[in-house]
Amino acid sequence: MLTSTIAIVLVLGGLIFFHELGHFSVARVFGMGVKTFSLGFGPKLFGFVSGRTEYKLSAIPLGGYVSLAGEAGEEDEGFPDNQLFSMRPAWQRMCVVAAGPIFNFLLAFLIYWFLALAQGEGILLPVAGGVMPDSPAAAAGFKTGDRVLSIDGQPIESWTDMVMTIRGAGGRELAMRVDRQGETLTLRVTPHVKTFKNLYGEEETVPVVGVLQGNVVAYRPVEGSTFVLAMETTWFQCRAVLKGFVAIIERLIPAKSIGGPIMIAQLIHQGAQSGVYAVLALAAVISINLAILNLLPIPVLDGGHILFNALEIIFRRPLNDKWKAMAMRIGLLFLLSLMALAIFNDFSRLLS
Repeated sequence: MLTSTIAIVLVLGGLIFFHELGHFSVARVFGMGVKTFSLGFGPKLFGFVSGRTEYKLSAIPLGGYVSLAGEAGEEDEGFPDNQLFSMRPAWQRMCVVAAGPIFNFLLAFLIYWFLALAQGEGILLPVAGGVMPDSPAAAAGFKTGDRVLSIDGQPIESWTDMVMTIRGAGGRELAMRVDRQGETLTLRVTPHVKTFKNLYGEEETVPVVGVLQGNVVAYRPVEGSTFVLAMETTWFQCRAVLKGFVAIIERLIPAKSIGGPIMIAQLIHQGAQSGVYAVLALAAVISINLAILNLLPIPVLDGGHILFNALEIIFRRPLNDKWKAMAMRIGLLFLLSLMALAIFNDFSRLLS
């Protein structure tokens, strides 16, 4: 329990802190005044002042925040006008706001790069996590734990290899060599061709045998550049998260699947049981989710502020304060409603 608690604090605190570090770094690059950079929230434990900026460690270690001079449009006696956030060109303000999500993408990439260097390339092995009843696999004698070695003489190294080979067979009978606790068997399976909807509501017509995916992962040396592999993994996860957001909006994924802090804590707790690498991989996925969520064009979020600044650049004048304030209130109401739904779903899952 102590290990899980430490993992939860480090992951959630680290992700939000890195997000705020993005805002801070770009603001300093542009010479904007920074009043406070805090690691954590709540009462100050200790800190120091350098220049006009207070750096402090606060009592609640779940994130951090950056307070920029003049970010709410007010004057600040401690900073000259040319250092106030509100006095800078819209494009500079937009860069500062966008830096938070960009740093979350960067963090995910760095984690995947480290994992590629430390572990190599992870592949999901073709091991049966279960067998569906009344399926071709069940009729052929498949059992949980069977590892597929080859199909029609073609070596199978990963779960993806197995799926693609079965789909490419077009429903004809397959000779599948499997390893069952050291014993090699040949099972003859004729897939059923079925049409079904995937996670994103897209219809697919594919041959299936009824073997359920296991969770046995192996690692092998990276063929090629670990940098490129990390980029590809980051891009793949970004696309998966975006598809998930779109599927929720289109109601292809039910709203009850939305989770909040309790679900995230549960996932980190489960990852902590598998070791530091599993926690890091989960942190990368959460970091990508945090980045994409913040880029949504909703007032209050970074994406909403980016939209405001983009409109100011297009129209070459500041937006009407009245309409801007109204949009912020609507955005805040939407965000609070979303958070309430996520927390309600979290407790519903706990009670069930």
